Amino acid sequence: MHPDSPVEKDSPVEKDGPAEKDGPAEKDSQAEKWILCLYVAGMTPAAKRALSNIQAICDEHLEGHCSIEVTDLLEKPALAEDRQIFAVPTLVREFPLPLRKIIGDLGNSGKVLEGLDLEPVLP
Repeated sequence: MHPDSPVEKDSPVEKDGPAEKDGPAEKDSQAEKWILCLYVAGMTPAAKRALSNIQAICDEHLEGHCSIEVTDLLEKPALAEDRQIFAVPTLVREFPLPLRKIIGDLGNSGKVLEGLDLEPVLP
């Protein structure tokens, strides 16, 4: 997705399709769909980068087994306290458990993979 493309807030971005790789991360992720929530405060450049970066990571490492929900905390500020979101953008892995949070534009894919508990796919 291009960073300037409009994103409907609070709507999941579904990535469906067959998994083809047989790496360790893909075997674990094939059985269940991952649910990721990206919390932003408006679609700022950092929020657009975070969305673009996590979509690329999901396309490469979860191959269609990922749902990304974007929530704008400017529109729903009560969620920030309820979900304990103290900085934006914040990515929350809702499923599979345990819940994990990553703050920032998600530009360092190695750190994001580590934070999501995914192993990089080796060629």
